[in-house]
Amino acid sequence: MSRATFIISRTDAIGDVVLTLPVAGVLRSLYPDARILFLGRSYTEDIIKACGHIDGFLNWDEWRDLPAGEAARAMAATGADCIIHVFPDAAIARIARKARIAERIGTTNRIHHWRYCNILVRLSRRNSIYHEAQLNLRLLVPLGGRSEYSLEEISGYYGLTRLVGLSPEMEGMLDPERFNLILQPKSRGSAREWGLENFRRLVGLLPRERFKVFVSGTAAEGKQLAPLLSEYPFVTDLTGRLTLGQLITFISKADGLIAASTGPLHLAAALGIHALGIYPPIRPMHPGRWAPVGRRAKVFVKAGECSACRDGGDCSCIRGIPPEEVEGWLDVVLRGPGK
Repeated sequence: MSRATFIISRTDAIGDVVLTLPVAGVLRSLYPDARILFLGRSYTEDIIKACGHIDGFLNWDEWRDLPAGEAARAMAATGADCIIHVFPDAAIARIARKARIAERIGTTNRIHHWRYCNILVRLSRRNSIYHEAQLNLRLLVPLGGRSEYSLEEISGYYGLTRLVGLSPEMEGMLDPERFNLILQPKSRGSAREWGLENFRRLVGLLPRERFKVFVSGTAAEGKQLAPLLSEYPFVTDLTGRLTLGQLITFISKADGLIAASTGPLHLAAALGIHALGIYPPIRPMHPGRWAPVGRRAKVFVKAGECSACRDGGDCSCIRGIPPEEVEGWLDVVLRGPGK
């Protein structure tokens, strides 16, 4: 059939959505004249709007509480010919079938996909040796995509080209004479964290004449970070001050970002700046599955099984990565070509 309009469905977190943008990029390369829509949550809309491969955003938060018939009519009204269920959601799969979308792509390891999808891709994420971004792209095999893409290839498919402007005040925060470094100490519970004490020690190691340091996060996280900010008043507090769209632009203009496995880390990698992820060696949250993908992305992970930390929220393995190692990486970056 002639595939004129695609829906990519991914209704979970910011980092997951960033790692799904290459699906839109590859799809655009396969079908240059197609209309590509993205079904996501309200809080990820700014990411979708920033992606040049995507033609429109569909808000699942507006559809999810509608009666099934109304949601199906809203989906059918998009004129979509194909939906790609990157994130498996039984309600969305059911609505897509009710909307009579001709091609509905899902995975074999979800029972509801056997019922509601008519194209199934053999794919199991839990024990896979592949990165999340590589697994996402396997869903394009029925549409002409390859079964494997290298991470280097994937880094060229994000398409974050439609960035919003910053106010003169925000632009003026960046220092062209120093390395503008963003620290994202918190993760809103989505990842094992390196710990406030490690970030505090790292800031103390960084020479002020070489680094302009920013701390980002939500307003609530800003309160948790008060000890660090009060100890180092020269650190610029961005917590709660930027919309997601503004944060994307600010990250693109900075030089580096350090975080655990969070949305801002994946945005930094996608935008091509130096992105350092600090990870635990625990499956499935280890960097083999969730590392930032970008030409200037790097991870620190402690060797070993980390079995004692598997079931707890606190992780001594990730916290055991010394700030001196991270500062050493920054020193190498500064001594390299460019910033």
